[in-house]
Amino acid sequence: MMAEEPIILVGGGGHCRSVMDVIAAHGGFAVAGIVERRGVGGRGPEGVAIIGTDDDLPDLAGRYANFIVTVGQVGQSGRRRELFDYLVGLGAGLPTIVSPSAGVSASADLGMGTVIMHKAIINAGAQIGDNCIVNTCALVEHDTVIGDHCHVATGAIVNGHCRIGRDVFVGSGAIVCNNVQIADGAVIGAGCVVIDSIEEAGIYVGLPARRMVTSG
Repeated sequence: MMAEEPIILVGGGGHCRSVMDVIAAHGGFAVAGIVERRGVGGRGPEGVAIIGTDDDLPDLAGRYANFIVTVGQVGQSGRRRELFDYLVGLGAGLPTIVSPSAGVSASADLGMGTVIMHKAIINAGAQIGDNCIVNTCALVEHDTVIGDHCHVATGAIVNGHCRIGRDVFVGSGAIVCNNVQIADGAVIGAGCVVIDSIEEAGIYVGLPARRMVTSG
């Protein structure tokens, strides 16, 4: 049996705990510690030691080979993207983690630092970018392309031949119909049904999905 490689988790909240569960099921990695924001110390989920803050990442990148961004993403991806880009600049390794209960086609392509959670399905020819979350029971259908730093939340469905930009959030239970394109930075609310392409960033809600308009 091969020894597990140590991995550092960057972010210690609820998403971190879920990713830890996927890592344990995935095998091949053992969580060596959690990096948190300043002022947070002690232990994180499951009693794993918090071994530093973001300021310690350069030193940690010299000592450990593997990292994963475990800050959650509900809406905008900014913090996850910043941490990912910083780790890449430090030369850190960002493996792809796939739950053994997920179904990932042999012809699908998954980017680095992406996590495919329990019972998600990635079908034939789909492409998932870097630093993405495809959450529990989500479905990404055949030949769909999802850009970097996206989160397809629990139970969401992205149908075939879609083109999803960077930094997109697709909320729990949302449905994106076939052949739809979604612009960079769009936020698709929980339960939305997207039947037409979305050409600008913003928050979209409803059935069919419509852009929220906020007053002055």
